Amino acid sequence: MNSIADDDKQPTPGAKRALLKRLNLPWWTVLFPVLGALAVLFSLAKAGPIGIGVAALVLVGSVLAAVHHAEVVAHRVGEPFGTLVLAVAVTVIEVSLIVSLMTSGAGDAAALARDTVFAAVMIILNFIVGLCLMAGGLSHGEQRFTLRGVSAALCTLAAMAVLSLVLPNYTASTPGPTYATSQLVFVAVVSLALYGTFVTVQTVRHRDYFLPAGEDLPADAHAEPPTDAQAWAAFGMLLVALVAVVLLAKDLSPTLEAGVVAAGLPLATVGVAIAGLVLAPESLAAYRAAKRDRLQTSLNLALGSALATIGLTIPAVAVASILLDLPLALGLAPKSMTLLALSLFVSTLSLGTGRTTILQGAVHLVIFAAYLFVTVVP
Repeated sequence: MNSIADDDKQPTPGAKRALLKRLNLPWWTVLFPVLGALAVLFSLAKAGPIGIGVAALVLVGSVLAAVHHAEVVAHRVGEPFGTLVLAVAVTVIEVSLIVSLMTSGAGDAAALARDTVFAAVMIILNFIVGLCLMAGGLSHGEQRFTLRGVSAALCTLAAMAVLSLVLPNYTASTPGPTYATSQLVFVAVVSLALYGTFVTVQTVRHRDYFLPAGEDLPADAHAEPPTDAQAWAAFGMLLVALVAVVLLAKDLSPTLEAGVVAAGLPLATVGVAIAGLVLAPESLAAYRAAKRDRLQTSLNLALGSALATIGLTIPAVAVASILLDLPLALGLAPKSMTLLALSLFVSTLSLGTGRTTILQGAVHLVIFAAYLFVTVVP
């Protein structure tokens, strides 16, 4: 009798599946973060070629799981707050990875933060935005968004990008593309202040600037939001997935660097790979929103992530550089400054009317292709 009663208290596989269903957690979104934690625990990325391959596969699965959980949380809190969830999550990954690689001395440690932040800005402004405009245009023709919010984001992004990545080349306190300690502290503070002001405008004072422009939203935009239990479960699994991504990426980074060197590619390619990895959730979420004719959500995700990349990453890296006495080169080379100026200029024009077509998407994607090409073939 007691054994039967004890057996009845044990959750059956069917009960576990029912629990996951009630919590809106597909099995794979739970499996991959758990596998990621196990892969880190057993140092799978250091167990030879097979271990590296399995770890890379688990890493991709953990990124996709993070997308799902972030979207659940974002749907629960609503716009425009929801888009901040994934942007902050991506920034946590990026800062952790950059600082860990800087302390390990992988590649050109002094330029790693610069290369990664610049790569993230180029991926967001050209690949993610271009992909969303192209996908949305092919599916829905002309798409609309609220111009005031996008203009505010681009204005803030231009100021932060120039102060962080261009101005260091023209200061005289230190040689080379670097800031003196006082200058680095100043730029870190103003970057954080600008980002904080933007978030306040986006979420409190002028929320309507970042909401969809039209009333004819698709039906899925009004879908029933997840319950508190579902949102908290997704938030917990999101944290597990992000930790798995950070630690797995750190374990795989020496292999990545060795592969880059063996292929004869510039070390700046490492920054592109890091930025591409941490922005994968953002790219997928923005693409899905554009396909559902929710371009405003796509742009909120993309531009908000670009602002978070500079506004949060640069201050965090600056603090680490000062406290740990790590070299930090932020100034871009002339070629990169040209591409940054072109990207900001084209973004201002293509997103300056509140309406987009596939043409703007094609232009952004061509600029991104040029960036990748001159990175590999400098």
